[in-house]
Amino acid sequence: MRMLLVISASTALLLAGIPGTMAQNKPSDPQIAHIAYTAGAIDIEVANLALSKSSNQLVKDFAQSMLDDHQAVNEQAMELVEKLGVTPEDNPTSQSLTSAAEATRDELDDLEGNAFDRAYIENEVAFHAQVNEALEELLIPSAQNEELKSLLETGLKLFQGHQQHAEHVAAEL
Repeated sequence: MRMLLVISASTALLLAGIPGTMAQNKPSDPQIAHIAYTAGAIDIEVANLALSKSSNQLVKDFAQSMLDDHQAVNEQAMELVEKLGVTPEDNPTSQSLTSAAEATRDELDDLEGNAFDRAYIENEVAFHAQVNEALEELLIPSAQNEELKSLLETGLKLFQGHQQHAEHVAAEL
């Protein structure tokens, strides 16, 4: 249980810092695009890990839906930035997300069986809660381009569903 809290807390604290640290300097659309894409890529990577490690069908089904949905959203994001001629801009927030994701992946990789399943799902609950907060409080309000804002709003609705799904799976475990 302690490992679970460390994994969830490290990701949650990092994402919780997005509104506070970037609010002083609102992120630009290229930075927002990079943050959003990075968050999606992180969930894709962790979903692949869950698909390879878990034997629980409920967890595998959840991971597959995360993989499918986040790949679709990231593809839409890439199509949009290409259409707009925007180059996503790496920034301290996306770099921190990547760094924290590596630590979380390493911790998850060390777990097996039910311990892995519980840690993965609890991490997904925390991750989606914080991504949703960052979308609502900072990324959507800061987006200048209406198409980007619309994509983020659509993503928010989808990711709120992901959080509810993760909470349901957590309750089942």
